[in-house]
Amino acid sequence: MMGFQPDFQPQLFYHQFNLEQRIPDDHILRRIRERVDFYFIYTDVKDLYGERGNVSIAPPIILKMMLLLLLYNVRSERELMKTIPMRLDWIWFLGYDLDSAVPDHSVLSKARARWGHSAFKGFFERIVWQCVQAGLVDGTKIFVDSSFIQADASNDSIVSTECLKEQIAKGFHELESRLDEQEPQSGNVNSKLRSTTDPDASVGKGKQKLQYKIHRSVDEKSEIITATQVTAGAVSEAHQLIPLLSIHQENTQLSADTVVADTAYGTIENYIACSDLGINAHIPDLKDSQKKGGLRNGLFTDEAFLYDPEHNVYRCPAGKELKHRGANKKRKTLIYKCQAKICDSCHLKNNCTPSKHGRSVHRHIRQRELDSMRLKSKSSASRADIRTRQHLMERSFARAVRFGFKRARWRRLWRVQIQEYLTSAIQNIMVLLRFDKELKASAIKCISSIEERVLFKGIKLRFNAFREMDYSLAPRLIDLLPEF
Repeated sequence: MMGFQPDFQPQLFYHQFNLEQRIPDDHILRRIRERVDFYFIYTDVKDLYGERGNVSIAPPIILKMMLLLLLYNVRSERELMKTIPMRLDWIWFLGYDLDSAVPDHSVLSKARARWGHSAFKGFFERIVWQCVQAGLVDGTKIFVDSSFIQADASNDSIVSTECLKEQIAKGFHELESRLDEQEPQSGNVNSKLRSTTDPDASVGKGKQKLQYKIHRSVDEKSEIITATQVTAGAVSEAHQLIPLLSIHQENTQLSADTVVADTAYGTIENYIACSDLGINAHIPDLKDSQKKGGLRNGLFTDEAFLYDPEHNVYRCPAGKELKHRGANKKRKTLIYKCQAKICDSCHLKNNCTPSKHGRSVHRHIRQRELDSMRLKSKSSASRADIRTRQHLMERSFARAVRFGFKRARWRRLWRVQIQEYLTSAIQNIMVLLRFDKELKASAIKCISSIEERVLFKGIKLRFNAFREMDYSLAPRLIDLLPEF
């Protein structure tokens, strides 16, 4: 017999409705709520609120809304607020009731302006520390790389600062002060081109788009993101290696003994800094990538000249001596030169130098440490790590795409840093939850094994207590019960 649906008549009261029961045990938000502490934010932001005035939305709710925004890659904050009343799981996650009033979308932008990026940095650091405590971080070997993301600004907003000064008269000083409000950046930022929409974004080298650059360090063991930084797109990633190492150690309380990165990080400064820190730099030499390891344009490179430490001279391919003639303080090198008349009479001059003043060679003041680091970067272990880095870092950035990684949600660098802190925290949370799931499965397997052994001995015991215990202790039960 076919049934018919009656006309819809909404009920005024639901006496047996329980929102808690509507959320499955394995729902991602339930697992996050059980694993992640959002209430730390009360302590972190309490000094940012006054003692009088209107009562704000509870900070943990704001933090959870920001998490939902990226976790589900909601297009905008307006859409987030419209969607919350339609999602029972979101309502439950936020601690709301069915009839709770959803705040205006502006509370999120106001909270970001009030909190700054430090509150979200604290959230990211807490998640990293949870991963360390769970044993997901080894800390001894980290992989470093960067990726571009598109700024929330049109390329049509790019103007030349020189043109501005020539063409704009009225209101120029106001616009110029707005452009100069950006935070100072390290590295070679393009200062001739600015965006009037997002002054912190920049046009990277070889790029025609306004971009930011995300820098990350990832631990090898479980691919936990241990450190992250955001810079303008034109900032060289080489300048971020040592800061990332420092942040990694601060967040994990573990010291790395090996750092793995691509050729862009293989600078003299990074090699020397890693040597001072006692860290193995498994980084391809930037000098080799620039084709300075052999003949270039038919001319001998510095590697063709042999250094004689006993006499402190270089010997050229023709056997002539290049003696110490000065220093370059900016490059931190010693200069060795051959007399011009000797070079002019040499049969190899056409393959050595076109200079009328003779050939010169620069030697770094810490050349021994530099040579040692470069030698280690060419080892078999280094080559294996470099191959691993390519896939590992690509996975880290690829997994962020589902959370809206490719484009900045907001303008200005500090806001993009908030987005990156939340994105990296979510990625780490996913790894943490996966670990919990595997640990739970292992614990249940151990408990089942013990139950079988107990029943085999004819002993009747209740194991409900075992099933409710900390799963990390389960694998030890067999060792604790040897008589079974």
